[in-house]
Amino acid sequence: MTPRIAVGALGGTIAMAADTPGGAVSPKLDADSLVTAVPGLDEVASIEAKTLASLPSPSVGPAEVRAALEFAEASIACGADGVVITHGTDTLEETAYLLDLCWSHPEPLVVTGAMRHPEAISADGPANLLAAALTASSPAARDMGVLVCLDDTILAARHVTKSDSTSLATFVAPGWGPLGRIVEGQVRMATRPVGRFEALPMPGTDVIDVAYHEALLGDDGRQLTAVIASGPRGLVLSGAGGGHVSQTAAEPLVKALDEGLPVVFGTRTGGGSSMVSTYGYPGSEEHLIAHGAIGAGFLHPRKARLLLHVLLEAGYAVPEMREVFSSRGA
Repeated sequence: MTPRIAVGALGGTIAMAADTPGGAVSPKLDADSLVTAVPGLDEVASIEAKTLASLPSPSVGPAEVRAALEFAEASIACGADGVVITHGTDTLEETAYLLDLCWSHPEPLVVTGAMRHPEAISADGPANLLAAALTASSPAARDMGVLVCLDDTILAARHVTKSDSTSLATFVAPGWGPLGRIVEGQVRMATRPVGRFEALPMPGTDVIDVAYHEALLGDDGRQLTAVIASGPRGLVLSGAGGGHVSQTAAEPLVKALDEGLPVVFGTRTGGGSSMVSTYGYPGSEEHLIAHGAIGAGFLHPRKARLLLHVLLEAGYAVPEMREVFSSRGA
């Protein structure tokens, strides 16, 4: 039986075109246009396409991600065997992870996009959409949560990151590697994520009220003080090394922790885990943990921000948040 795959389009480079020959591009193409541009796609699956938004990915927000989740859930309820979401690559890893936090179905939900727009030489969008449809229709991709598929590479949403601004092979999973590949039109899975977590509720708000601060050389704490004074519901620190911050920046951070602000710290390096008990100086992981900070583990701070957002909206208390990060960041 031919698989049924639903394709939801959110915009991005894969859907961009210029107003004039050789001009700069912006989102123009709808879902049907993307689908009809892929040779052989109808041989892979029966496709139902819908345009959900037409945005460059830096402008995608919680409302669009929620619309994508609702589209995917409705498609599965109507009998689809899998779902593909097309998206710009700039923030694709964040949308994929937020969807992964809330996706409860065994059917594959695959996010894809393009590094080259449709009018460029060797545009990669059609090949990526075909590979994503192959992945979404494959029994081997079931029960793996949300996947990302570009450049014939299949990666887990919780590990994937964009590593290069222009390379076709930009999406990688540092320290973990891909789950599988597309070879000669076949899905070849090499490994699976360790377990799946219970789906969390997708927040109904369009505001992510979690501040984000990156530790930098010479950080004197003024910016962090201003960020905290703005009144966020939570804060994520993209820390140096194992999740560290300067002694001067630690002062307002510790004060906020002592006053009850949920704070999660991770590593800005792009790989590895936040630390627990190696360093003990002011601003180190031991110092922050002693005041109640939560380690993100292997989660990139950008993804930790999304998990903290979801937990805050779901009403989790800090001790419960700590348990969730302990398991999901492992």
